[in-house]
Amino acid sequence: MGDVFAWLISFFLVIAVIGIILYQLMCLADLEYDYINPYDSTSRINKAVLPEFVAEGVLCFLHLVTGHWVMFLLCLPYTYYNVALYTQGRHLVDVTEIFNQLSQEKKVRLYKLGYLVILVALTIFWMIWSIVDE
Repeated sequence: MGDVFAWLISFFLVIAVIGIILYQLMCLADLEYDYINPYDSTSRINKAVLPEFVAEGVLCFLHLVTGHWVMFLLCLPYTYYNVALYTQGRHLVDVTEIFNQLSQEKKVRLYKLGYLVILVALTIFWMIWSIVDE
């Protein structure tokens, strides 16, 4: 039964990260169509970056602790990318460069979203597998 709870926690963490990424994409889309000014958009995105990084790190650590090695290895590149961005100081969006980097920032978040959709599908599969197995 503990395995099912681990998969449930994993599922909710992945859904939380997907929600954060979608929020950042909405802020970038609002900026692109001039519904919001650059300062407000970048401050909203920058407030959501660290919770995204923490949730993904907790997800990766959860898979490591529970012994789900395949999911841990699938989460590891995303976590490594986040750690590399944070250590290089490139994790925050700059208000003065946001219009120059708008398409790149949207692409990065869309790639993250696609990656997370794959993770949520695998999480649902393994959660159902562990329920049937018990």
